[in-house]
Amino acid sequence: MTDQTPLRSGGRAARRAARTRPLAEHLRPIRPGMSGGTLRPLTEAGIAAIHQAALTALEEIGLADAPESGVAYLTAAGCSLGADGRLRFPRALVEDSLAKAAREITLCGRDPAHDLHLSGQRVHYGTAGAAVHMVDPAGNAYRECGVQDLHDAARICDRLENIHFLQRPMVCRDIADNREMDLNTIYACCSGTTKHIGTSFTQPDYVADALEMLHLIAGGEAAWRARPFVSNSNCFVVPPMKFATESCQVMERVIEGVMPLLLPSAGMAGATAPASIAGAITQAVAECLAGLVYVNAIRPGHPAIFGTWPFGLDLRTGAMTGGSGEQALLSAGCAQMHRFYGLPGGAAGGIADAKMPDMQAGWEQMCSNLMAGLAGCNMVYEAAGMQASLLGFCHESLILGDDLIGQALRCVRGIEVTEETLALDQMREVCLGGPGHYLGCERTLSRMEMDHVYPRLANRNSPKEWEERGKPDLLAGARALKEEILAQPAAARFDPVLDRTLRARFRIHLPA
Repeated sequence: MTDQTPLRSGGRAARRAARTRPLAEHLRPIRPGMSGGTLRPLTEAGIAAIHQAALTALEEIGLADAPESGVAYLTAAGCSLGADGRLRFPRALVEDSLAKAAREITLCGRDPAHDLHLSGQRVHYGTAGAAVHMVDPAGNAYRECGVQDLHDAARICDRLENIHFLQRPMVCRDIADNREMDLNTIYACCSGTTKHIGTSFTQPDYVADALEMLHLIAGGEAAWRARPFVSNSNCFVVPPMKFATESCQVMERVIEGVMPLLLPSAGMAGATAPASIAGAITQAVAECLAGLVYVNAIRPGHPAIFGTWPFGLDLRTGAMTGGSGEQALLSAGCAQMHRFYGLPGGAAGGIADAKMPDMQAGWEQMCSNLMAGLAGCNMVYEAAGMQASLLGFCHESLILGDDLIGQALRCVRGIEVTEETLALDQMREVCLGGPGHYLGCERTLSRMEMDHVYPRLANRNSPKEWEERGKPDLLAGARALKEEILAQPAAARFDPVLDRTLRARFRIHLPA
């Protein structure tokens, strides 16, 4: 076999210098797109039952409230429009649409180094949401969020290795005009990161202006069409089993503009979806299958992410339970359904119901992030920064989430068993006349970087060392890193000529 361990020679100083250099991408212990799929909370029989139940729901119940254009597309494809105004989907039509659907999707970054290749059980983590508040851990307080906060979140994400994409995590509450808000959301995100970006549109009429802005940023319409680096998160359904009329019209227009789509179905178990985990997944699958038929009736093979996003609900209080074990099971089960269909899929993970980035937030964020990743979810949305059941976003929590996701990704990677990793040769060297420990072994020094993930902020010192270092505080460390990142110019900022062009054409609220 080929030994992939990087050789270290030249003494301790040389080895230390070598370890400070970045590893080649294929040698890193964690990286975007590693395969999950080892966790399977649904049995094969359970998956088949959910599929059949979803097909029955589409055939017998159908969906209401499609726009006239959607009715035209879907009836031409083979749906029937009932006297009750509901579109019903024959099983054969759903199967035909599945055959036409995109099986592999590349979500481009402005920098090709950040391209995300969605297929199989390749796992990626990123942000999402529509938080209306910013969380201030220093003041233990909440305030309304604005476009500067969104831009700062994009700049921070650009520097975090384990945040693979930026889906708009908050609403710019300081911009009253919805058209300007949508356009400034694109500007703030694109000028903050070169990773793939997801956004939403308030009205169908705003899509043309957004595409014009994106063509300018890309360097022309042809360049945009070759590498669309922004996708549309399109809430095309209002659960239970109704189309969102205006969002469907947005969807039709972004498909014309070759913008990739996320099709999220976000029912609340017990309120807008069945209370049982299996029932909530079934309804989400049915709704997303309807969306898939819609998309492929317009443009077969258009890149669309199967966005089953059912959420948990505390039935005692009516509060969302994004950080619960039930949420983790919902997202992991949805990932299995994505794999069953062979479609790129996304689900929620990393949501904290906690109001501040504290111990509760940590266990809540890890639970669903880890289970979604282990189940092989292609796109784990809302994975970092989200507090208060999606109502609040926190920059410090985003930074801490990068460390947390690093540990989750290490679990996703799993355990490689090879002749080299079994390490019998090392055991012989150490135990048969050797030093009796592995601390100074060349293989130990090499494998420490290939096999182990070292958090940036989490403290692993002894109590004595921790005290000697001034008792470093986790939140204080995150705040310091945030300030360090934001004190530097954004690497993704637009060149001055492009920025002047954008500001002349659109009203940009961020200061120049």
